[in-house]
Amino acid sequence: MADEILYEVRDGVAWLTINRPEARNALNKAARDAFREAAESFVADAEASVLVVTGAGDKAFCAGADLKEMADTAMKIPPRDLFLDFVRDLDTDKPTIAAVNGHAFAGGFRIAQMVDLVVSADHATYAISEPKVGRGAPWASPLGWIVGPRIALELLTTAQPLSAQRMYDLGFVNRVVPYDQLVDEADKLARAIADNAPLSVRAGKKMVYQSADLGIQEGFDRAVELWEHVYLSEDGQEGPRAFREKRRPVWKGR
Repeated sequence: MADEILYEVRDGVAWLTINRPEARNALNKAARDAFREAAESFVADAEASVLVVTGAGDKAFCAGADLKEMADTAMKIPPRDLFLDFVRDLDTDKPTIAAVNGHAFAGGFRIAQMVDLVVSADHATYAISEPKVGRGAPWASPLGWIVGPRIALELLTTAQPLSAQRMYDLGFVNRVVPYDQLVDEADKLARAIADNAPLSVRAGKKMVYQSADLGIQEGFDRAVELWEHVYLSEDGQEGPRAFREKRRPVWKGR
């Protein structure tokens, strides 16, 4: 894996760090390729329950695509690895978290949108900065569902950043902490997830996203079907048995 991305798994929690602080962790092709490699490793690793994505340093989580590279290559419509494939890198039933350590602009905002939960340093800011450089943000199409259409329109048309606290108030961010507590808070959240039955966690994640595409009744009917295999799993019996025996459950994910 290239030096632009650092990846390690610690006790079931995978950590992916964008490692280009000198370029505000902007994503050039080498970083995108390594990001994809790390994401694929996480998805394939049965021992890794949760992924935390963060950036090196305290200035920027990720400034988005590398504009110098765009200028050097006279990029017009972004290639698949930047526009489509990169969006799908974290398309997994396992939970993912962003630990946002600074500015999350453009593609950095996109990563924060792609993941399931966000822990933010209190000095972080979030912006769709593409209008400032004449580029597009098709990746932001789900944003109206997440923060509401008026806020999405503000972000898309003004290109002005919103604070971590404002994003927390809007429900985009789950936790806001001082920068020196960011890693610990993200780890704490990740381990709270990793301690739970994996089938239950993954079904819960899938239910939330599928419900966004369905009406109330169909969403309920599909949820009943979704959870059936959880109830019928070995873990579905292990949980009550461990409670009765006053011990920690041993999850098998089946």
